[in-house]
Amino acid sequence: MRPSILVIEDDPPIRKLLRMGLATQGYAILEAPDGRSALDLLARESVELVILDLGLPDMRGHDLLRAIRASHPGLPVVVLSSRDDEPGKVEALDHGADDYVTKPFGMAELLARLRAALRHQLAAQGERPVFGVDRLSVDLVRRIVRVDGAEVKLTPREYDFLRVLVLNAGKVMTHAQLMHAVSTSSDPQYLRVYMRQLRQKLEADPERPRILLTETGIGYRLRAPDDEPAHGPRAPGEAAPPPAESGA
Repeated sequence: MRPSILVIEDDPPIRKLLRMGLATQGYAILEAPDGRSALDLLARESVELVILDLGLPDMRGHDLLRAIRASHPGLPVVVLSSRDDEPGKVEALDHGADDYVTKPFGMAELLARLRAALRHQLAAQGERPVFGVDRLSVDLVRRIVRVDGAEVKLTPREYDFLRVLVLNAGKVMTHAQLMHAVSTSSDPQYLRVYMRQLRQKLEADPERPRILLTETGIGYRLRAPDDEPAHGPRAPGEAAPPPAESGA
């Protein structure tokens, strides 16, 4: 599932600018033109970060920030405001903002601030911003996947499945859990196709995977960094390990 960012901004051109800039980086965007619609979205949707304009038409931005902090204590909030006075910045940071960006802003700088806020969130949750096991490296903030140091291009859906497995590394994820987290489809063949595609891109030998493992009849498990390799060197006369599940 792509990281979702809630943009709380009453100016349509700025919302459009943010929507276009964030979408190119793989983020899913939710938009709210005022405070009350923002609180309604936060009550109904799963959001990983908030971009908050303080100048809203229906309520004071600092009051909305306090409400977000009360209901979602660990949710990163990056304030985007035309106010560049020190007292305004201090008030926003004191009320729980993770960062403060003034308008006009550069998209590159804003994206860097968002990545920093997401890294801090992952660290606070005990997750590694950059996950690594065997030959695989996944930067959860920049959404970059590397194998043996070389970047690997994944489709958005392939990355969504991999991200869920990374966040649950070492745990067995059932077919139903993976499908529920990423897709509305209930066809297990749909999941097998994506797991097979991921193995083709991530494994040295897709038929004998060492990273993305099949738990037969249950689901899949991504090897955790402290796990023993799935298939190590064989002793003389030892039988070869079984190949990956057919069709998976």
